[in-house]
Amino acid sequence: MSKHPLEKWGSIMGGKNTRWVVVALWLIFAVALAFIFPQINSVENYAGEEIPESYTSVKAGQIIEEQFASDSGIPLLITWYKESGLTEQDLTNIQALYKDLAENPLQGQEVIPPFHEIPVQALMGSVSENGAAIVTPVFFSADETTEVFKENLSVLTEKTEAQFGENPYETNLEEDGLHARFSGPVGISVDATDLFKAADVQLMVATVVIILVILLVIYRSPILAIIPLVVVGIAFLVVSPLLGAMAENGWIDKDAQAVAIMVVLLFGAGTDYCLFLITRYRDILLTEENKFTALAVAVRESTGAIVMSGLTVVIGLATLGLADYGAFQRFAVPFSFGVLVTGFAVVTLLPAVLGILGRGAFWPFIPRTVDGDKAYALKKNKPVKPRKQNHRYMRMVGEFVTSKPWLVIGVTGVILIGLALNAPNIKYNYDLISSFPEDMQSREGFTIIEENFTAGELAPVQLLVDTQGKELDISAQLANLPYVGLVKDVRTGETNEAMQLYEIDLNKDPYSNAAMDDVEQMKTDVKTILADSNLTNGEFWIGGETSSQLDKKVVQLGDEKLIQPVMIIIIFVVLLVYLRAVITSIQLMVTVVISFFSALGAGWLIIHYGLGHEAMSSAIPLYSFVFIIALGNDYNIFMISDIWKNRKRGVPHKQAISNGIASTGAVITSAGLILAGTFLVLASLPIQLLVQFGIVTAVGVVLDTFVVRPLLVPALITVFGKWSYWPNKKI
Repeated sequence: MSKHPLEKWGSIMGGKNTRWVVVALWLIFAVALAFIFPQINSVENYAGEEIPESYTSVKAGQIIEEQFASDSGIPLLITWYKESGLTEQDLTNIQALYKDLAENPLQGQEVIPPFHEIPVQALMGSVSENGAAIVTPVFFSADETTEVFKENLSVLTEKTEAQFGENPYETNLEEDGLHARFSGPVGISVDATDLFKAADVQLMVATVVIILVILLVIYRSPILAIIPLVVVGIAFLVVSPLLGAMAENGWIDKDAQAVAIMVVLLFGAGTDYCLFLITRYRDILLTEENKFTALAVAVRESTGAIVMSGLTVVIGLATLGLADYGAFQRFAVPFSFGVLVTGFAVVTLLPAVLGILGRGAFWPFIPRTVDGDKAYALKKNKPVKPRKQNHRYMRMVGEFVTSKPWLVIGVTGVILIGLALNAPNIKYNYDLISSFPEDMQSREGFTIIEENFTAGELAPVQLLVDTQGKELDISAQLANLPYVGLVKDVRTGETNEAMQLYEIDLNKDPYSNAAMDDVEQMKTDVKTILADSNLTNGEFWIGGETSSQLDKKVVQLGDEKLIQPVMIIIIFVVLLVYLRAVITSIQLMVTVVISFFSALGAGWLIIHYGLGHEAMSSAIPLYSFVFIIALGNDYNIFMISDIWKNRKRGVPHKQAISNGIASTGAVITSAGLILAGTFLVLASLPIQLLVQFGIVTAVGVVLDTFVVRPLLVPALITVFGKWSYWPNKKI
């Protein structure tokens, strides 16, 4: 009888004459790519727009760049602060610094205010009302890279130190004296890049350590603990330069945040896939003496589930490419491509490594056949140890679930729905800087502005109005709006006098959700004001940080409404094709969606009440949805595949379910612990966004591992009986 194609594949990848060739090819490929292409972390980080050009905040920015050159470019905000009050000498030194910048501009410097050309007394008018702070901008070209910005900050620090006789950027804000901080978009960009660069190494080390520890604790085999790390590590050495080549050629935009999370994903999910094959190999070695035959059979029995599990993750993560929001879109290729290459390594490189090591991979707990145990005992002159029942604990779980399915459904349903009810109470924030540590330069600068200037001065709303050549000044009407604190003098365009710019200070924190609601209301109010001024069809655009955050909210919500159902439909189709069972495919999707909302609700309880975070980052729902849905179905596919195999062998319905839970329960539990542990590594970073993402995703993985997969899903399959397999006639 001819071998199954996957068994032939296993014989080729881990065969006696080919195993070394496969390992050598992977190593040669990894080394060659490292010499030919740059590593992804060495490529410049993307620093462009996150929002499509069609949105009002982006259009407003473009008009300002064209018509109001003094406000154009990317601003660096230097915040100066002295608790006892800024002196004329402090301002004189600032003027001297700006004179130096005017005479010796920094790379990419476009515009600076002429502070050095005005009297000190006039500059004093820009100081905060309490006399303690002033903000001075430097505008840079939008074409410059973050590396250039970073170098400019270094040069600026040297210039400041030479002028002031000290370095005010590295002082403790609690101490007396003059303090200065780099903030604004340039400062935030540099800080964000530095944070993620530091996070990469920390993440890699912490992820490897936690996987190693968990594997050693569970399997108590040092060689086995290292094998998945070696396989995934080699896969990463291939992925990194290939992504670097894509980014360098402009095919993708490199995102440091995406790369940081990709490291966690590859090592977590890759180790899981390795364990699926390794565990099956160990089980077969208990009945098959020939290690090569056992390996080929293990590959045949596990590769289908591994490929389908990986495929659901690849497809699920690739749906992020449909996003309009830039950061979401930049995650698609690194995630899906990384998992694709890692999955390929698991079904090629891992069998080769196992073919080389054989039973030695499991030392000191070598799996042997019954005859092998007897021979080993005779050789050591010891009695033969009686064999313990394999997977006995998970077998007990399987028997309980199949005997009391309605009880299991009721209890798990209460737990999951109870946690999910917290999800609607979540508050979201949309500003990047709130994710930064409080002692980061850009955030300290932001805090100085926040504490020493009125709320609206932090980030004025920029209203642009096309007057169509008519005489118009709507300052008074704008000032009468209930959410407006101050309207500055109207300005006209440099080349188009019909274009007007109104800078408006809101009477509340411009980064708050309430301010975003005000800007939404402003759109209606301005339309009414223009209509009353006989400009019924007058065009206007609203820019500034608050408008940008509002557009970000709209774009992200739109992406969620598109990507979430698309991902559900695509993965459902994949499950349907693989399982050929409609009811089971539907209930798998329903259970993982419920577990997502449960994870979101439970994560909010931890983040808000446990860690004291006031709000959750607006990106978390989509990020965590994609990961939890894709990775949750990983475990379901592996377990369901085993249940289906039992049914094809003629095993009764309930016994097949119990056997499936027993044979896959231990490895899936181990895999879930590893994956949850790796995502929790993100919680150790000083970046609030990654902390929150790590917690929510880890909670989702834990719920899938210990509640949904071993309890709820098999209980539902038990209840649906033969309909669980419909219309598959082979089961």
